[in-house]
Parts: sequence; structure tokens; C-alpha cells
Amino acid sequence: MKLKIILVGKTEEDYLKHGIDIYQKRLKNYLPLDVIEIPALKNTKKLSIEQQKIKEGELILQKLEKSDFIVILDEKGREFSSVDFSKYFQNKMNSGIKSLCLIIGGPYGFSNDVYSRAQQKIALSQMTFSHQMIRLLLFEQCYRAMSILRNEPYHHI
Repeated sequence: MKLKIILVGKTEEDYLKHGIDIYQKRLKNYLPLDVIEIPALKNTKKLSIEQQKIKEGELILQKLEKSDFIVILDEKGREFSSVDFSKYFQNKMNSGIKSLCLIIGGPYGFSNDVYSRAQQKIALSQMTFSHQMIRLLLFEQCYRAMSILRNEPYHHI
């Protein structure tokens, strides 16, 4: 299974970039990883929030393949413990899906079209994090899930 992570906008803070780079490199030791950054919209002052979500949604949908199993990060999504998230990964790998696609949207969330295309919603916490910070948390949790599946010492139970 390939892991595809789609992000709207660039990661701006150097400390987040550094952390994400660390976990990206580690993740590539476990499974193929494709990270796609969709450029942030420009000249948004004249656009409503809904119009921004629609435009971002169009860009997201262009990056999806029919065989992708689409999971969006959403505050109303299903929550997991780290161990349960690793079991979720194992289940997806066992199911024979070609690509697990995790999507972090822009600051206003997703368009209705992206919600319609998604097969699942997950939340990393009940707390609210910036869409910049959640990137690092997602990469770390994906790495943690893989290390749990391999019974490696990174995750202390």
C-alpha cells in the first residue's frame, strides 16, 4: 500500500518543516510515500469562505485517483489511540487498497465535493490545532503506527 498525503498550502514555520522532514524520511522506510502540496490560493480577499473551499476542493480532487481510499482530517472525524491507529493502518494494508490518501485541508476545511468523495473522516484530537501544526502531528502518528506494527521501541506501551 502506498501512503499519499495531500496538504493545502505550504508549511511555513521552519520548526514544523524540520519535524515533518524527519518523519517523512522515517516513513519512507516502511511504505511508499507521496506528499502533495497544493499551493495556497492567491487573492482570496474577494472570495467568500465557501468560494475558497470550492476552489481548494477542485485542486484536491484533481490530485486523486479512482483507486485512492480517501480519508480527510476533520474535527468531527473518528478518533483513535495510537495503537488503534496502527491497527487501522494494518486493516487498510490487509484490505488490498492500492493507496491510502490522507488529506489536510486549508484553514476553512473542505468543500462539499471533497466531503462527498471522502470515504472516511478522522480526527487526531478533540483539541483544535492550526492546519500547519496538524501536519507534523499526522506525519508523526503515521510513523508511530508503522513502528507499532513492527514492534519497534519508538512507541512505549
